[in-house]
Amino acid sequence: MYGEVEEISTLSPSMIRIVLGGSGLEGFTPNESTDQYINAYFIPENASYSPPFDLEEVRALGDDQRPRPRRFTVRHWNFDTQKLTIDFVTHGDQGYAGTWAQRAQIGDRLQFKGPNGSYKPDTEADWHLLAGDESALSAISASVESIPESKPCSVFLIVDGPENRVDFTTSPLHKISWIYRSVVPNPETALLEAIRNHEFEDGEFDIFIHGEAGEVRGIRKYLILEHQIDIKSASISPYWRRDHTDEAWRSIKKQWLADQEMDT
Repeated sequence: MYGEVEEISTLSPSMIRIVLGGSGLEGFTPNESTDQYINAYFIPENASYSPPFDLEEVRALGDDQRPRPRRFTVRHWNFDTQKLTIDFVTHGDQGYAGTWAQRAQIGDRLQFKGPNGSYKPDTEADWHLLAGDESALSAISASVESIPESKPCSVFLIVDGPENRVDFTTSPLHKISWIYRSVVPNPETALLEAIRNHEFEDGEFDIFIHGEAGEVRGIRKYLILEHQIDIKSASISPYWRRDHTDEAWRSIKKQWLADQEMDT
């Protein structure tokens, strides 16, 4: 499956929104998960092929030709127009996905598989706790927008600075706390400290915590030890690892997750 770039907009200095459309999206079937994602394939600049392509065939062309897979949350699927919205985090010239998004032009194609997903806010919970960084912003935004306006919700988002905020639909009972790395003493623990200092509401709460591996791990350990959460019912997962490329993180992620289980 593939989509053609139809709209490009800059949401912040570190985020670009791209809307995909076209006949290549026929058969796209969204699920009910608010963290639903696609596995997109980004082609090296010197590639001898373009979307749509046979994945097994191009993988056989060698490492310098193979497409690089990256996972992206679906920000929105418009049933009426059959258009798919994806928000890309950019890091200058680093990475395949962000670089592609920065250079994208109308008519460019992006091939992918999916969508898949596993989280949707629990309607039976008394309140909701969500936290993450730019990599989780799309999933958190979609999740909060699906939570009833009458349901309490506490959200913690860390970004580089005020200019990196990307606002979304909320209600007065949805408390959104933005944390800026540029002004906190220790950016790597700022998200944990914000949650630690939060006055937790009464009742059972639903949990969605995603982002940088070390930060997520610290929050996970705190919630288990201090709030006795049922980790099996919580959605807590690392999307990326500081100072690691996506490939390097993938190579150690399984062991990292195994080690994390020993924290408590």
